[in-house]
Amino acid sequence: MSYAGARRALPLSMLIFALLLSGCGATVVPVIPTSQPSHTPTLTGAPTRTSGHDATPSVTPTPEPVTPTGGPSPTPLFGAPSTSLAVLPTTTLALNPNAPRIEFFTTDQLSVAPGDTLTLYWSTRNTTSANIYRLERGVRNQLWRVAADGSLSVPTRSSDRGTVEFLLSVGDGSQTAEQVLTVPVACPDTWFFGPSPNDCPSGPARETILIEQPFERGRMIYVQESNLIYALFNDGFTPSWIVLENRYNPATDAENEPGFVPPEGLYQPVRQLGFVWRGNDVVRNRLGLGIQPDSNVQGFIQSANTADGDTTLYIASSDGSVLQLLPEGSQWQIITPP
Repeated sequence: MSYAGARRALPLSMLIFALLLSGCGATVVPVIPTSQPSHTPTLTGAPTRTSGHDATPSVTPTPEPVTPTGGPSPTPLFGAPSTSLAVLPTTTLALNPNAPRIEFFTTDQLSVAPGDTLTLYWSTRNTTSANIYRLERGVRNQLWRVAADGSLSVPTRSSDRGTVEFLLSVGDGSQTAEQVLTVPVACPDTWFFGPSPNDCPSGPARETILIEQPFERGRMIYVQESNLIYALFNDGFTPSWIVLENRYNPATDAENEPGFVPPEGLYQPVRQLGFVWRGNDVVRNRLGLGIQPDSNVQGFIQSANTADGDTTLYIASSDGSVLQLLPEGSQWQIITPP
């Protein structure tokens, strides 16, 4: 085949490609056409937040217009959040307008001295009579049946201390109204020592002869005014102190035990104290022997009543201190004046 015939035999597309190669020269890299990639549509997802981060949505919502509020707060779409304890409505009972009631219960005295007379005043409604009680440590003691309104003169006792209390009561059963009136009692006596206790003494201090002796584990005191002997223990056992009657008779009883000789530096108690010490095993074993001879002094004794009706005793000691004996042998202690 001739050259001209060969050229006619080439396809048209190959001929165009050959002409392009000849014009570009030897340095041109041949480009082989590829098929055009098909177009795949991409879906755009809704705006999301990245887990664990406060991301901003890609689409910012348009805020609703703010409406001025002046009434009740809006209710959330899903209701108010639940609480751990449901609150049930409380039913309030209506007061009976016809039930007995107390208008006032009072006195015109700010305080009263023991033994003086106290005037009580009261007024009630919806009743024709009332009761007034004197209270003793919260217990209804004395009763006065009185009119629905009026006044009453009540004598106090010379032994009253602290306060006196009265109770006004009207009605009965579920329709009862009551009110307590408390009146302070002026303290008529002073303590024989200072600083003084807060309680009012049950009476004035009593001057008396005291015989006192210290022991290895406590002390003993004879009070002539009451003819009693107090044994005070400091061995840690109970009771902390006891009181005994003095039964010593100097006309018939020996002052001491002649056959007993205590160790050097220790002393056998004699007379009133010795008679109790020799005849009471508990006192002798708990106290031990005297560490000094007894002393005879002129002193004072005074007491105060507690709220429970018991008595706290104060005894002047020969060393200038005051011995406080709490009720029922529970405890004793030394009060040292400044």
